[in-house]
Amino acid sequence: MDPALLAGVILIAGVIVLIGIGAPIGIAIGMPSILALAAVVGTEQAVFVASQRMFTGASSFTLLAIPFFVLAGSLMNTGGIASRLVDAAKVLVGRMPGSLAQTNVVANAMFSSVSGAAVASAAAMGSTLGPRMRREGYDPNVSAAVNAASAPAGMMIPPSNTLIVYSLVSSTSVATLFMAGYGPGLVWVLACVAVVAIYSRRRPEMRASGDRVPLGLALVTLAKALPAVLMIVVVIGGLLAGLFTATESAVIAVAYSLILGLIYRQLTLKNLPTVIADSARTTAVVMLLVAVSSALSWVLSYATIPQTISAGLLGLAESKTLILLLMMLILLIVGAFMDPTPAILIFTPIFLPIATELGVDPIHFGLMITFNLSLGTITPPVGNILFISAKVGGVRVEPVIKAMIPFFIALLIGLLVVVFIPQISLFLPEALGMMTGVEG
Repeated sequence: MDPALLAGVILIAGVIVLIGIGAPIGIAIGMPSILALAAVVGTEQAVFVASQRMFTGASSFTLLAIPFFVLAGSLMNTGGIASRLVDAAKVLVGRMPGSLAQTNVVANAMFSSVSGAAVASAAAMGSTLGPRMRREGYDPNVSAAVNAASAPAGMMIPPSNTLIVYSLVSSTSVATLFMAGYGPGLVWVLACVAVVAIYSRRRPEMRASGDRVPLGLALVTLAKALPAVLMIVVVIGGLLAGLFTATESAVIAVAYSLILGLIYRQLTLKNLPTVIADSARTTAVVMLLVAVSSALSWVLSYATIPQTISAGLLGLAESKTLILLLMMLILLIVGAFMDPTPAILIFTPIFLPIATELGVDPIHFGLMITFNLSLGTITPPVGNILFISAKVGGVRVEPVIKAMIPFFIALLIGLLVVVFIPQISLFLPEALGMMTGVEG
């Protein structure tokens, strides 16, 4: 058998089998990559090449932003920022029908946008708003569904660790991707707002709007949340102004979050080691996935799998629309079984050349793939945000999935809007003059 073909068969079969039996995703990617290499270059050389590729893949200055943004998110989650953002969101949408559910949507968008962590946002908002919704008679399954559906908006709204990973594998600008993320992030939020509005018409407990907040109290509430929101101005503003890189902005986010948590007196020196340890564990998982995916990418390239898939898709259909739909369908299926980070690392080298050949801008494609794979975080069987929201809400997953069906429909429509209206992603970067090149 041709060595490249043998490597491809071992790789694909190994990944499918290991994921199928529930092996950790790092093992499911790394082990078949080494075995595929061993089959064609020998065991000793395979270990050397795999180690080299893993080290090279993880050795990136841009990737340093991820542990710092993860730590910033953990500091915010512990430091009392979540409750202040919830209060601010309630002021903004508290007069709408289904006010608490709409508050959950807006608060998730605000918190995940300043923390860059959708999972942390789902946990924080579920813990903060879940009990309030129960007291006001909300169906806990619907409450958990609202929380789960709205949390992934932060995977597109900067700062986004997912977009940083895409930047690494696609050699595109982190700052440009961050600016491009606002449009699709807003589409995600509006889709959730629309579904909550529909729920509010059909469920008596959600029809009533919230109490009118006196102007003075509203201003005080917004002022308390302002320091947290200002972090976005500091981080993204400095990035756009060229004052610091994405990695340096992540370090500033950590310092800002630490100071804010100490000022709010909910982050103490006693619980700081726990926060750092939790962040280190999360970072270790992400970096392992980046490392083993680099070895996988080398094998994919050696076996010419991206070129084979590209030729197959381009030969299957001549229509740009049909090819994009096929790619999105494949990614939807992949996202149901794989976390966004390894999926981006694996499928970007395969699909990005096809997309660029079709005339799709790499920045636009980054938001397409991120929006698509974000759906996987709320889709069984893997959907970590779905399971966290159900756990925090104290309910079983099955009825939550049923309550999420309208959200799935709305978000799939949102995905099509993002895919076929490029200006949703590209308007801000173009307006800011950021579409003139890429960074390595």
